[in-house]
Amino acid sequence: MGRGLERRRGPAPLAAGARCMTGPASRRGVFAWMLFDWANQPFQTLIVTFIFAPWFVAEAVGDPVRGQALWGTAAATAGATVALLAPFLGAMADRTGARKRWVLACSVPFVLGCAGFWLATPGMPEPRIILVIYAVAFIGSELGQVFINAMLPGLGPRREIGRISGSGWALGYLGGLVSLVLVLLLLAPAPGQTTTLLGIAPILGLDPTAGEPARATGPFAALWYLVFALPFFLHTPDEPARRAPALARTALRDVAATFRLATRHRSFFAFLLASMVYRDAMVALFTFGGIYAAGVLGWGTFQLGVFGIVAAGIGALGAWAGGRADRAFGPRPVIVGSICALIAVSLVTLLTTRASVLGLPVPPGSRLPDTVFMAAGGLLGAAAGALQAASRTLLIHQAEGRVAPTQAFGLFALSGRVTAFLGPALIAAVTAATGSQRLGVSPVILLFLLGLCLLYWVKIDNEQPQEAPA
Repeated sequence: MGRGLERRRGPAPLAAGARCMTGPASRRGVFAWMLFDWANQPFQTLIVTFIFAPWFVAEAVGDPVRGQALWGTAAATAGATVALLAPFLGAMADRTGARKRWVLACSVPFVLGCAGFWLATPGMPEPRIILVIYAVAFIGSELGQVFINAMLPGLGPRREIGRISGSGWALGYLGGLVSLVLVLLLLAPAPGQTTTLLGIAPILGLDPTAGEPARATGPFAALWYLVFALPFFLHTPDEPARRAPALARTALRDVAATFRLATRHRSFFAFLLASMVYRDAMVALFTFGGIYAAGVLGWGTFQLGVFGIVAAGIGALGAWAGGRADRAFGPRPVIVGSICALIAVSLVTLLTTRASVLGLPVPPGSRLPDTVFMAAGGLLGAAAGALQAASRTLLIHQAEGRVAPTQAFGLFALSGRVTAFLGPALIAAVTAATGSQRLGVSPVILLFLLGLCLLYWVKIDNEQPQEAPA
């Protein structure tokens, strides 16, 4: 860990505008980069998946079916916006260098959006303002990740990139786990109690009847980010700033050239298509997992918090182990195995209700559905952590010598967002059509299977000759 680009296997030709960082990344610089995942993760863990979104759907909207459809529409709109902006902003960043400035610019709407979740209230007459706030925070988070990911190739030699990526995701999951534990200890009352697990009233006088413990997760995530993203800005090396005349026009030309390059390299293009589909399914599964548990199993904030701890804790181990498996076997086998595990999670979710498990009836009051769903959450976390870490590693292998890093991750964001509306939109449509939250999650299975099929055409460097850039 901690070696620079000069230790890679010879200088790889890059697209116009790409430069190396100012120097080798120290151990402190690499750790600060990985700590950014820790800083950003509570948004996904507390807001999107386990605490705020399920509370918003169940309490702020008041109708789980309508709430799931509204949240799916907001997620689809935000994802489409990221898809439109990511390649263009990535090309601009490759021209201007100094990616930290771009991360900082994305951090402002992200932090403000997170703080805005406090405005939600139970039984809101007009909940759409919260959906707009969610979209703003989501866009800031996702676009910032484009520039963070683009810095990964400069953090170490190519053989270590998978391990660094996996360790970063693992640290992110640990950040989500720690934030959830703090919520359960300090903010959320235990079931049937007025006190938290520490035996104290929710801190700061938070009123559970007004949903304040769930609403407070937004400002909490904003403050967490401000504290833990700071080492990245202070210690991770960056490219020098460069002047770029006619930046917008040049960036558009770069995006067009990058698209042409991507379509000329069959393996690279196949990977973008595959990741477009399977990451869409994974995001949809995460987005609606907590909402599903709240609506179908009747889980409250405390149970959802425990569910999140299980998913985040096992997810950290999965990401860490996936990074090691990536280094040993390459990223593609890790991705294939992770997708198969996520298909299993989807099937278990579809076949688990309060009255049945895997389609078999259970006695009234049985806790078996809760146990099975908790186990599925653990598998979800482990597979998703390994999948995301291996995906950004495989992108680096596919793009090396062909596309500049930020443009490549702009395409990666585009491939993950150009149909990002599809998973949430399908879930929203099926939920509305059937009136069933359980049947509403079924489209993710087909998306995972399609992504798995597309991976057949993806080759890694030791399986194909290095293609010269056009």
